[in-house]
Amino acid sequence: MSSERQAQKARFLADHGLGAARRHALAGDASTRSYERLQAADGARLILMDQPPVLETPISPPEASDAERMALGYNAAARLAAGSVAAFVTAAAWLRSQGLSAPRIVAFDAQAGLAVLEDLGDGLFATLIAEGEAESPLYEAAVDVQVQLHGARPPAILTAEGLTWPLLTYDSLALKVGTDTFLEWWPKFSGLAPFGVEATAEWDALWAPIRARGEAGASVFCHRDYHAQNLLWLPERKGVARVGLLDFQDALRAHPAWDLTHLLQDARRDVSPDLEVAMLDRYLAARPGLERDRFLADYRALAASNAARILGRVFARQTLLGRPQYKAFMPRTWRYLERNLADPALADLRAWFDRHVPPGSRA
Repeated sequence: MSSERQAQKARFLADHGLGAARRHALAGDASTRSYERLQAADGARLILMDQPPVLETPISPPEASDAERMALGYNAAARLAAGSVAAFVTAAAWLRSQGLSAPRIVAFDAQAGLAVLEDLGDGLFATLIAEGEAESPLYEAAVDVQVQLHGARPPAILTAEGLTWPLLTYDSLALKVGTDTFLEWWPKFSGLAPFGVEATAEWDALWAPIRARGEAGASVFCHRDYHAQNLLWLPERKGVARVGLLDFQDALRAHPAWDLTHLLQDARRDVSPDLEVAMLDRYLAARPGLERDRFLADYRALAASNAARILGRVFARQTLLGRPQYKAFMPRTWRYLERNLADPALADLRAWFDRHVPPGSRA
């Protein structure tokens, strides 16, 4: 990190009475964000979020055409927020208005890409389960958060602290560019020849109706990265507020199955088929207005799309960019993908993978 950025962070903290706070860097992820834990002079613990705006490609203007979004780059096409502090602050405020535990915002500078957040602690679901905590109660609480979210009509515009942020739709283009990263990155990673024109055209035709279903069903607030490493257990709180929420700045209006696919087919930890079924049953029991078979068909199709996106955009790409730790997650993600493709309704997609990505080319 440049000395100029370090000086900017120090000025920001000083301007908000935190210049003397002790700072400790926290582990990062595949994003361009970084975090530090702050120990204030009065003993309070806070989190400094640092998202340098210059490290990201432009975001999508709300009214941009598909061609305009593609020209702007991946963030705009996929409707990612480019780590925007404005997106985080406004989404956090809306989540808290629903009785959920998003961090309070202590201070922010949206243009500089800096914010100080409430510290929700270290009780990540993934860590607690690895240490022996029973997973079912945690997953039940996480599913209940989804039920709470999906019972509210999401706003078109998120507002807070003088900031506004559009809650756009996870539409067909956003789904397409995510899934299509498999075509770009998997051959480079696995050593397969690039997919030909016919294979690519067939791929697009097979996914097109799934994308259409995803866009047509986009009706709820979607966290978009809802899994055990972004959820914190806060047992001193009550009800759905016991689940602390992180990393929701890319939120969109999306199909209600989308966050559940992240939670129940978690690329970073094994979720058993039995637990997945039990949690889907819990969700559907709480939302009796949904047509069960249709919802589960959409869930499996969108989960397959998400697995292909993760294998391409996240794991293969990050491995090739020098982060080999992501290879360890690939076999699990392939198992999830194959579980979804076992649905008879996805038989043609399964056949595409069998023809073009043989078992020996699946990590």
